[in-house]
Amino acid sequence: MKKLNTFQKYFVEEFYDDYREGHLTRREFIRRVAYITGSMAAAASAMSMLGCAASELPDPTEPIPPPAETPPPAEPAATSPPPPTDTPAPAPTEEPAAEEAAAPTEEAAPAEAQLEPVPGAQSPLSVPEGDPAVQAGDVTFTSQGDEISAYLARPVEAGVYPAILVCHENRGLTPHIRDVARRFAKEGYVALALDLLSREGGSANQDADQVPALLSDAPPERHVGDFAAGFDYLRTLDYVAGDRIGMTGYCFGGGITWRCAVALPELKAAVPFYGPAPDLEQAPNIQAAVLGVYAELDERINAGKDPLEQALIAAGATFRMNVYPGVNHAFHNDTGERYVEAQATQAWMDTLAWFEEHL
Repeated sequence: MKKLNTFQKYFVEEFYDDYREGHLTRREFIRRVAYITGSMAAAASAMSMLGCAASELPDPTEPIPPPAETPPPAEPAATSPPPPTDTPAPAPTEEPAAEEAAAPTEEAAPAEAQLEPVPGAQSPLSVPEGDPAVQAGDVTFTSQGDEISAYLARPVEAGVYPAILVCHENRGLTPHIRDVARRFAKEGYVALALDLLSREGGSANQDADQVPALLSDAPPERHVGDFAAGFDYLRTLDYVAGDRIGMTGYCFGGGITWRCAVALPELKAAVPFYGPAPDLEQAPNIQAAVLGVYAELDERINAGKDPLEQALIAAGATFRMNVYPGVNHAFHNDTGERYVEAQATQAWMDTLAWFEEHL
């Protein structure tokens, strides 16, 4: 574990917690740790240090196992056609015509058909693709000589809006993070959610268990540089108020948000959700107003909260630390197992209030 960098260690410990709580199978746990550590032997060593029993450890001589096969969906049971009958069908009456008249109008039907709910979304705040109040799609811009893909969502109504940079979790740019971007657009913001695996071919094209390894193999400075380029890209858009740009991120993205707050003095506000703290000696560099979001049961991340808070006080930073009771890490993600609607909704409302005050 001592050879792992900050985010690699963070991921390995997070996956151990997920495995212990039953959110990851043993196979998934082994694959993710092996990709991060580089081999099955290193994965076995790391898992042993975390406290796994000998019976749980992988064979260090074996290759990384392939992902578990997903069983094909069951075909619907065959149904027999109804037996023929010589009884003539009754003539239509006026009542079905009344029902037909009550059906959606031709104008409303196409708009309804275009809505695409987010897979697995549980939150009442979820904004499906095709929402008529939101204009959204993929964009590209250049960062450090490379083309970066991102998802841009904005209000459909013409105007000039503040903007939010959005950093995804360790799963990459998922439909859930795209949903979060649309939620901001519904609230009057332009939201830009970067795909930090653009150079590797995009999050959607990766083995899901390998995504955390790819993210943590890259130095955090690369990710921060991509968000700096995203910041500059937003300021080129005529519907963005270039002096009113904030940032938020979740889990791994919360850690990157803290680091961007250190590195981007023009960032006005930031809301990192349960992310690992930045280097404490860099706290004086933070100019943004920061709302730290923490979960009461998230002991691993909370261990760094008090030292960070003291460093921010000493630096004279504008900040607040919110600890949400009775919830654990990743409670905001409504497509995950730890989602809690009441606290996730409260954290969202607190996020909007923070951006409203400081942007």
